[in-house]
Amino acid sequence: MDAVLKEIEELREKIKYHSKLYYEQDTPEISDYEYDMMYRRLQDLEEKYPKYRSESSPTVKVGGAALEKFAKVTHIAQMGSLQDVFSYDELAEFISKIDENDEYSVEYKIDGLTVVLTYENGKLVLGATRGNGVEGENVTDNILTVKSIPHTIPYKGRLIVRGEVYMPRESFIRLNREREDNAETLFANPRNAAAGSLRQLDAAVTASRGLDIFVFNLEYCEKRFETHSASMEFLREQGFITVHSEIAHSVSEIISIVTTYGENRPSLSFDIDGVVIKMNNIARRVEVGENTNTPKWAAAYKFPPEQKETTLIDIAIQVGRTGVLTPLAILEPVFIAGSTVSKATLHNLDFIRERDIHIGDRVIVQKAGDIIPEIVSVNLKQRPENVKVFHFPETCPSCGEKVERVEGEAAYRCTNIQCPAQALRSIIHFASRDAMNIDGMGPSVIESLYDKELIRDAADIYYLKAEYISALDRMGDKSAANLISAIEESKQRGLDCLLFALGIRQVGKKTAENIVKVYPDIELFYDLTVDKLTEIEDMGEISATHIVKYFSDPKSKQLIDKLKSAGVVTVYEGQANVSNRFEGMTFVLTGTLPTMTRNEASDIITANGGKVSGSVSKKTTYVLAGAEAGSKLTKAQTLGVEIIDEETFMRMVR
Repeated sequence: MDAVLKEIEELREKIKYHSKLYYEQDTPEISDYEYDMMYRRLQDLEEKYPKYRSESSPTVKVGGAALEKFAKVTHIAQMGSLQDVFSYDELAEFISKIDENDEYSVEYKIDGLTVVLTYENGKLVLGATRGNGVEGENVTDNILTVKSIPHTIPYKGRLIVRGEVYMPRESFIRLNREREDNAETLFANPRNAAAGSLRQLDAAVTASRGLDIFVFNLEYCEKRFETHSASMEFLREQGFITVHSEIAHSVSEIISIVTTYGENRPSLSFDIDGVVIKMNNIARRVEVGENTNTPKWAAAYKFPPEQKETTLIDIAIQVGRTGVLTPLAILEPVFIAGSTVSKATLHNLDFIRERDIHIGDRVIVQKAGDIIPEIVSVNLKQRPENVKVFHFPETCPSCGEKVERVEGEAAYRCTNIQCPAQALRSIIHFASRDAMNIDGMGPSVIESLYDKELIRDAADIYYLKAEYISALDRMGDKSAANLISAIEESKQRGLDCLLFALGIRQVGKKTAENIVKVYPDIELFYDLTVDKLTEIEDMGEISATHIVKYFSDPKSKQLIDKLKSAGVVTVYEGQANVSNRFEGMTFVLTGTLPTMTRNEASDIITANGGKVSGSVSKKTTYVLAGAEAGSKLTKAQTLGVEIIDEETFMRMVR
């Protein structure tokens, strides 16, 4: 085979593989920059050797496929991508091909997931992902949970806007800390965390992730605007938060703005991976025209990742609340992307072995998503002679007990449930916002209480006295009184919050809520079996096994008895199952119901033994439809699924 054709085909396969991971699975294996360079190389080869061009090439297609778990949405016009430039010279060349003296909008390129929002009669009726540019995914229920997206707007005509859903850096860090504590795979960067969060089948999960949005384009409106900037002003009047932008009239002005944006990146609360430059005048855009799948009047300047070389001084071990031992790189301090980095996670032993990392190595470090320090590679040419191979300890560095690696897992775990490191992290989790939500009891306060031996487990929180707390550093009488009040208030959170707060492996908030609706008293948990638990909605065998193991441990019963004695509520006061009339039935809800919310209808269904699903399939028993029902109704009609209204539903309940 021709060497050029071979390289082209290999590049196409690699790009398709990594594109699927990035756009559809939200689990990239390479950096954006590596992907961009492969893509650029393929573009150059196809341009140089036009006989090898193909309509199936990734350079002709946009994004990824719409996922099967969501209903598909056909966009009114193809959602194309932008041509990328990677240097100021390339940027200047792009501008020179159009008009150096024209007016340009220069704006942040938000690193998130592109969505399209459709409004009819002033109401949001559809939210969809870009997908492959032609078809996207209907994620309306999840879109409704994103803050800053207005559900209603003053304008009553049809309006379609395009924006970027993103995860703020603070939310990203919090989410990865929670996932690390639960021994779950960490998200690579905020973009993938945002994409994964928006594609959840359970909108409640999406709502908990702290997503936000910037709108950057008006796709359709009966009103006409001369400039892009005027259309953005109109959208701001409708209640949208639009992306930050400035107007430039020359190459030098554009480069000056791009440089400033790059310098400002570390101070932003969200990620930008570049700058978008687009002609401001709408009529001029039409004159300049389009390429096959990219406009000629716009381009994206992509920031290169900042990398630095430093020395790996040592590898320390951190112990998480579930006993997972995580290796931590101790680095010679180096300044990267706005801050000094002296530590970086190494994830697990497999990660260390795959990258051939040794203690004493010269390593290349960058920040994943400009936030999380990570070791990219080792400079093998500069490897010192005295480097050391890292071995996982056989005993826990916190308590000295045996460490084991469970078959099928990458993680090593401490086997001692009373391990001090685990205990401290467990208490921090117990008091956290999504668990018992004890306002004012953050990690630093808990660490101080633990260091002074005032608490040794989560139940000890409820036996604290104000004078103990006021004696801590930076804690006076007023702060102590407020914290005691917050502790007292947390006793009433209920069994669902308590079950999640206990930190049982593989038991998240949604799982806890599903369990307590079936078993509304903690005393019932001591007799549960794996078989009983797996009958609960979305309960897998692994999670069930961890629950049974936890409640069969005498130390767990001691902790729970201690919590009960302190007055912590250990029953579920929500709606427990009142009947099994919907047992074996699966409902899908769509549209606006006349007298109740969809959450209220869901509670009635689960309280009567039924299941609620987010998507319609042949296994769906009923679709409960209200006003302005969307694509779920259409799919139900296509599949022949029975459709009922609220009145019929309530007759079934009665």
